[in-house]
Amino acid sequence: MQITLRQLKVFIKVSELLSYTKAAEQLYMSQPAVSKQVKHLEEQVGMALFEQVGKKIFLTEAGQELKKYAEAILNQVAEAKAHLIEMRGGYSGSLKVAVATTASSFAIDMLGQFRQLYPEVDIEFEVSNRQTLLQNLENNLVDFVIMGVPPENHQFQAEPFMDNPLVFIAPNNHKLVGRKVNIEELSKEPLVVREEGSGTRQAMEKFFQSKHCSFNIGTLFNSNDSIKSAVISGLGVGLVSVHTIQSELEYNKLVILDVEGAPIKRSWYLVQHKDKRLSLIAETFQKFILENAVLK
Repeated sequence: MQITLRQLKVFIKVSELLSYTKAAEQLYMSQPAVSKQVKHLEEQVGMALFEQVGKKIFLTEAGQELKKYAEAILNQVAEAKAHLIEMRGGYSGSLKVAVATTASSFAIDMLGQFRQLYPEVDIEFEVSNRQTLLQNLENNLVDFVIMGVPPENHQFQAEPFMDNPLVFIAPNNHKLVGRKVNIEELSKEPLVVREEGSGTRQAMEKFFQSKHCSFNIGTLFNSNDSIKSAVISGLGVGLVSVHTIQSELEYNKLVILDVEGAPIKRSWYLVQHKDKRLSLIAETFQKFILENAVLK
């Protein structure tokens, strides 16, 4: 029997929320990826862990038993990590992390989880645009940067840690909602876009270039929240990370368009300066991110 910690973490989250969709949102995974992890776990134990009654899911008797053991295992792993760090002499100090505006929501959640494990750490957190993030790295002002497009500069080291699909969005009453949209149709729509130099803007430009098609800029904004508000208000079609619109999707304020060739597949990256000497705190945070938010 080969059961992974990742499978147990996903199983626990689904068992707490009794919803694959809600668990996927909180874990920043796709719903099929969550279902796949649970299915693999069920194959390992040889029993169903959930049963569906109507539109709801419930833990089976085997699921209830496994949940007890899974919680105990994960708690012991967390305690072991903390104890081993203490054996190395313990630590105190600060962790400096800067993130792209589009990453702020899930990054705050991850930092909250990290702080619960290591409450003695002082966390300095900054949300900035891409240019400022790169300047922070170059000037050694931060330990890490989280961004969607890794820098090309060879003095930086970037590690992908989580999928970051970009999707085209529209208000729920838009004429393109509910059907397949080809690139020619999309190119005629006014686009609500980020400023030049932003990672999302670069991805959008490359997408249209790969289709040998031009695009129509309707309105320009410098923040993801402004993009969402503008699209909801009917100013045009937008392109955003799927991680930034969970609430708007849930309340039916926005709809993901079924655009040919989309979503645009990207990843979130944890970036550091190659010459940066990481503190024990920073090393621990790096391992925490890479182990708890792997690519799906």
